[in-house]
Amino acid sequence: MSDLPRKAVTRTAKLAALPLGFAGRATWGLGKRIVGESADLVGQQLQQRTAEQLFKVLGELKGGAMKFGQALSVFESALPEEIAGPYRAALTRLQEAAPPMPTRTVHAVLAERLGEDWHELFLEFEDKPAAAASIGQVHRGVWQDGREVAVKVQYPGAGEALVSDLNQLGRFARLLGPLIPGLDIKPLIAELKDRVSEELDYGLEAQAQREHAAEFADDPDLVVPDVVHQCEQVLITEWIDGVPLSEIIADGTREQRDRAGQLLAHFLFAGPARTGLLHADPHPGNFRLLPGGPGGEDDWRLGVLDFGTVDRLPDGLPLPIGESLRMALDGEAEAVHEMLCAEGFVKASIELDPDAVLDYLLPIIEPAGVGEFTFTRGWMRNQAARIGDIRSPAYQLGKQLNLPPAYLLIHRVTLSTIGVLCQLGATVRLREELQEWLPGFEPAAEEERAAEA
Repeated sequence: MSDLPRKAVTRTAKLAALPLGFAGRATWGLGKRIVGESADLVGQQLQQRTAEQLFKVLGELKGGAMKFGQALSVFESALPEEIAGPYRAALTRLQEAAPPMPTRTVHAVLAERLGEDWHELFLEFEDKPAAAASIGQVHRGVWQDGREVAVKVQYPGAGEALVSDLNQLGRFARLLGPLIPGLDIKPLIAELKDRVSEELDYGLEAQAQREHAAEFADDPDLVVPDVVHQCEQVLITEWIDGVPLSEIIADGTREQRDRAGQLLAHFLFAGPARTGLLHADPHPGNFRLLPGGPGGEDDWRLGVLDFGTVDRLPDGLPLPIGESLRMALDGEAEAVHEMLCAEGFVKASIELDPDAVLDYLLPIIEPAGVGEFTFTRGWMRNQAARIGDIRSPAYQLGKQLNLPPAYLLIHRVTLSTIGVLCQLGATVRLREELQEWLPGFEPAAEEERAAEA
């Protein structure tokens, strides 16, 4: 039996203690204000103490707690440096590891799913996990045909733990709201809950990974390990080595950071265009830099892991995204407003000034308007502060916009990828990727010819 259900009481108690801690700190903050300390200083201290407790608890648990922590970790670059700095190491750990499950539990799952003689399927199998994540852990092995493999074993009771944790976190999402400016915690938790059944279904994950592996086989830039075997609670794929993106963020060279950023942006837009699927879990633990890119051994390719959450986009990313982005960069405020209304971003009952909407969008889409753009934590913090400050016009306008369900996952994946690019501090030719892969971003050939005539 897994430690997840057995320790359910402990897990619940740890998560339940979070809002009590938040409440206690709020009282402490009120006391500080009464004795004359500035609101800004007290607010900063409260935010830091809240973040400290939150990430300590999330780092001790698997299930939904870790899944939520990983989702938050990519937005670390939006936090003020004095708050983000002290627990950056904790966020990195959330991206790469979780407490392992006992060896006897791993063997029991493998015996139940692969048969009592499961060990005969492998030439080698390492009991010590190579990686542990929110709903399963990975063991390294050698398959019977000699291929090195990654054996992903799902924690028994993982589904219950995911739902229980996310329900618990959802109850005090409002208290977590101020932690990361500009990020609405409640929809994030709701979206993670909506994806639980897909996350647990290794059959769906295997299908998505096979499709990506087939499409990107022999690709000079991207590597997707193929599926070797799959059954309930067990997924076996080819093993790939490489440097985790979390290590590149911490210690990578300028060349590695820029290359990783370019390839990440490339995969974000080329993936849906080529496979009809959007990889929807872009935290650094799911990516590796591998030597041997187009420039030889000194160049790098991007290895992509974990296809447990994908958005199915048969026609690629929606055409209105590219069209509205192009029109915004061309300053066509009225056309952008019309497009947002047609797609449901502006409800029929809301009246907005098209020029104000364009002013709201332009800083966010700035990276698409230049040949190269350097993503930095400072830029991300400025955007988060602009949108998250309740006193700013951008905040007031943002509250009036709506996010249609069809765009929910696309929006989160895009923001998450931008968060990772800012953690990398990468200089990226984003416009180049948009021109090649985003439908509607470049005018149709007929329009270009007409314009030239």
